[in-house]
Amino acid sequence: MIKSILIASAITISTLQLQSQTDEPRELNCYNKWSVKFDERGAEEVADGVYTDVIITSRTGAKANCFSGKAEVSGHKLLRCYIILEDGTYEEVKRTWKNNSNKDVTIINGISSSMVTVHNELINVLWPKKIKAKKAAAKKAPDPTDD
Repeated sequence: MIKSILIASAITISTLQLQSQTDEPRELNCYNKWSVKFDERGAEEVADGVYTDVIITSRTGAKANCFSGKAEVSGHKLLRCYIILEDGTYEEVKRTWKNNSNKDVTIINGISSSMVTVHNELINVLWPKKIKAKKAAAKKAPDPTDD
């Protein structure tokens, strides 16, 4: 009887510890933080041209890296993108792409569609200066008074 109680207690404690570990909120990576902001505010259309103020994201699983970059847009599609190096020079983002995912890359709500490499790395380009201005918050009504 005592063994049964001890085993049941151990299982309960283990289960509670496992649940508390999985209930912890995950920290957002740099791509997710930007994506949330674009979703909340929306973005202006990205016109054709060369942009030197973009963010290039590289994601593998839950890990992400975000780099300052340059992008060329033509026909409202991403042609190519470059990462800005510490010395101010540019390095084109070249990978071995899966299913030509680097062709006809659309830009929706200020973020390019994902380009996928043969190693399942996801690459996106973001245009942060295209994010719409924050909307004004609703003005709170006053509480009633005893006048």
